[in-house]
Amino acid sequence: MAKKEAPIATLKDYLPPGTYEPVLGYLQQYRVHLTVARERKSILGDYRHRIGSQTHRISVNGNLNPYSFLITLLHELAHLLTFERYGNRVAAHGAEWKKGFGQLLAQFIEHGVFPEDIRAALVRSLANPAASSCADETLLRTLKTYDKGAGGLVFVDAIPEGGFFKTPDGRVFQRGPKLRKRFKGVEVLTGRLYLFSGVYEVEPVDQKPGSNSQEP
Repeated sequence: MAKKEAPIATLKDYLPPGTYEPVLGYLQQYRVHLTVARERKSILGDYRHRIGSQTHRISVNGNLNPYSFLITLLHELAHLLTFERYGNRVAAHGAEWKKGFGQLLAQFIEHGVFPEDIRAALVRSLANPAASSCADETLLRTLKTYDKGAGGLVFVDAIPEGGFFKTPDGRVFQRGPKLRKRFKGVEVLTGRLYLFSGVYEVEPVDQKPGSNSQEP
C-alpha cells in the first residue's frame, strides 16, 4: 500500500479551516503516527492500535475532500479512544465506538466547521453513527458534492435501467432493477450477476462494447 510521509504541519492542507489545532492535540496526546495514503478503493482510513512501546497508527486517504478527510480521521480516532478505554473487549463498531465517534463529531459540529448540509447529515447520524461514511448514503451524497474533479464518475443509481457502466477495475456492466437496497448489474463479458450499492461510483458507458447502437 503506497503511503506518503510528510511533516505534521502539512496536515493543515487536508483539513477544513480551524480544525488543525484540535486534531493535532489528539494526535500528540495519544502519540499517533499519522500517514496520508494514496487512494484505496476498499477503505478510506485505517487504525492499528499500539502494541507494547509502539505508537498508535492511523492512515487516511489523501484524495478525500477536507470534510471527508476530517470525518474519516475522527472515525479512526474513535477507534483509538475505544481501545484506550476497553482494549479488545468490545466490538469494533459497537455501542462503545459509536458513542465515542458521536462525541468527537459533536465537538467539531458545535464549533461550526462543517457547511450546513454536512452538519445536518451528521446531526441525523449522531445517535447511531454508521460503521463507515460510505454506509450512510445521505452523508456520502452530501460529502461527494464537495469533491473536486469527479472525473466523469456517477453513482450507480444515476445509471438508467438497461444502461451500461464501467467499474474502477475496467469491467463493464448493464444495470438491472433495484432489489431492496441494491441494484442488479450483469457483467457484459461473463453474464455474471452482481449487486451494487446505489452510491457506488462508476463511469457511464454509452453502449454495450462492440455494439453500434444504444441497445444491448
